[in-house]
Amino acid sequence: MNSVYDKKWSIYQVVMIIVCCLAIVITLIPILNIVATSFSGKNAIAKGIVGIFPVEFTTEAYEMVFKNSGIVRSLFYSIFLTVGYALLATFMTILAAYPLSKTDLKGRHVFQTIITVTMYVSAGTVPAYLLIKNLGLMNTVWALVIPGMISPFNLIILRTFFAGINKALYEAAYMDGCGEWGCLFRITIPLSLPSIFTIMLFYAISRWNGVTDVLYYVNKPDLYTLQYQLKLMLDSLTIPYKPEEMATMQITPENVKSSTIVFAMVPMLLIYPFVQKYFTKGVTIGGVKE
Repeated sequence: MNSVYDKKWSIYQVVMIIVCCLAIVITLIPILNIVATSFSGKNAIAKGIVGIFPVEFTTEAYEMVFKNSGIVRSLFYSIFLTVGYALLATFMTILAAYPLSKTDLKGRHVFQTIITVTMYVSAGTVPAYLLIKNLGLMNTVWALVIPGMISPFNLIILRTFFAGINKALYEAAYMDGCGEWGCLFRITIPLSLPSIFTIMLFYAISRWNGVTDVLYYVNKPDLYTLQYQLKLMLDSLTIPYKPEEMATMQITPENVKSSTIVFAMVPMLLIYPFVQKYFTKGVTIGGVKE
């Protein structure tokens, strides 16, 4: 019996493999260059000979980052904030998407239109700042959580996924006496885990990379996120230019910038392998066929 591996590759398959390999290489080269620059010496960087491997290996840039007293504290704070925000925002999005996925909900199209409009029309920075100030959320962690609690884009994605679940499952649950809360937690959420984890990852990335809201709403150093703390360090970075000091220092501003990029990028990269399986899992994890 011939297996699928015995078949010859078509020209289309060969072309697609080449294109995918090129895309991977184009994506990896800048990342590898940033990592190599963060570990390279000042002379190699000045000569422009750093490629994807470090030249004149040094770790002084990372030592400078870790010597900053607020970096480690802001790292753990940012992790706690990101995890809490992602969980809370995802839960709120589920609660909003579930009723909107029901075709018998009165005013469903009106709510969907209002939500869609907010994707294109924003009140602006000043009204948002005044709202946060009048609500008494300035210099609190809630100023970084509540404004972005529900993303219209994520809400529409999740609502569409919920609407695709077979209605026969809900009808069977209703006949057994199950209510809406029971249907949500026993049918909708278990069948929508791939979509839910994807939305959660979107929320986590948006919070992890967020800097603007910290700049606007927070003045307490204890509430500075890692991204903002790294920004402050780069803004106050001073490299000595006296010959006797430069002779003993092996780093340049490019070193420090690259090391901060790597430092802020690694936590998110560590999460992807654990969430990747939910991207590839199909919607056939349960359900019935018509």
